[in-house]
Amino acid sequence: MSHDALVGAGAGADGTAAAPAQRASAEIGPFPAADGAAGSAASADDLALVRRLLAGDEQAFEQLVTQLHTPMLRLARTIAGPACAQEVVQETWAAVFDGLVRFEGRSALKTWVFRILTNRARTWGAREKRTVPVSWLEDGDRGGEPAVEPARFDSTGDWVSPPVPWTEQSPEGLLLRKEIGAVLQREIEALLPGQRAVVLLRDVEGCPSDEVCEILGISEANQRVLLHRGRSKLRAALERYLARG
Repeated sequence: MSHDALVGAGAGADGTAAAPAQRASAEIGPFPAADGAAGSAASADDLALVRRLLAGDEQAFEQLVTQLHTPMLRLARTIAGPACAQEVVQETWAAVFDGLVRFEGRSALKTWVFRILTNRARTWGAREKRTVPVSWLEDGDRGGEPAVEPARFDSTGDWVSPPVPWTEQSPEGLLLRKEIGAVLQREIEALLPGQRAVVLLRDVEGCPSDEVCEILGISEANQRVLLHRGRSKLRAALERYLARG
């Protein structure tokens, strides 16, 4: 889709989306939403925000764009590549605002938006031949890569040095600490695409596992392995950084 077409469909000249006030009651064409998939239902806040958006509330529009635009860019770069990430996000915003009248709340609003983005990113990446194959999200099931480096164990199978404790909240918390935030961001970018997508959604965006599976279209087992491998690599990178400090 051209830049002019994006502006007409719902994106502004600066690359952000335009408000949906005039389009809310228009006839809606098909779009790759996943509102009927399993996952967490929309919260009362989500539904209230959608009502405000459909009423043409500019503050609601700004709230949603501020909350999701940067995470959408990160996920689009992971799936489709940096060259077309902006176009993917612009097209996603157009689809989101055109489709709001059909949002029924069977999934969280963020999950619904990210699922549309994932489908658009795969389409764009395939068209531009810049995307990795579908198998990028299947490496967790094939077992070709060890979750933890073998060198970290001795001949009896014990840890040479135990890993630093890792909690569900620690990745997001660490990103907020300036002294090591840059290290984590760099290491996340270096992860394999499937691992990076799962880590971004789980540990940066705070999505629960069922929503990540819904967004990426993967099994719970695959999501769990990809997350474990990604976190293991980040943990090792942080341990190296802290050891130098």
